[in-house]
Amino acid sequence: MPPRVSDVMTAAPETLPLDATLYEAARIMRDRGIGDVLVTYAGRLCGVVTDRDIVVRAVAESRDTSLTPLGDVCTAELTTVGPDDDTGTAARLMCERAVRRLPVVDAQHRPVGIVCIGDLAVANGDGGPLPEISKAPPNN
Repeated sequence: MPPRVSDVMTAAPETLPLDATLYEAARIMRDRGIGDVLVTYAGRLCGVVTDRDIVVRAVAESRDTSLTPLGDVCTAELTTVGPDDDTGTAARLMCERAVRRLPVVDAQHRPVGIVCIGDLAVANGDGGPLPEISKAPPNN
């Protein structure tokens, strides 16, 4: 039986409210060495913003990152998994949706974790370089 998502996910993901600015998200990403922040409204997941979103949807469009709210650039149509889903389900969804990470939500749609393709590679003991790359610390 494959492990559960809760066994491999990063718990307590970084979150910001929908009206937080891109600047706030970028600082968290830099300080924590991560590439995404989950976006919430009233504590429930409503989007995700990535470092690429900030560059492509904001900086390249000359938006002021200190004034632009996350709600203007985050991806709102999300595929999610629950902590009790198995990692096979997470891998299948990543393939079907062509995404590299999935927010993990509880029954009330509150974010409790995030699972990325590297987490699944490490958990499944896949060969090749991906598990080693995924275990390496970020190069800031």
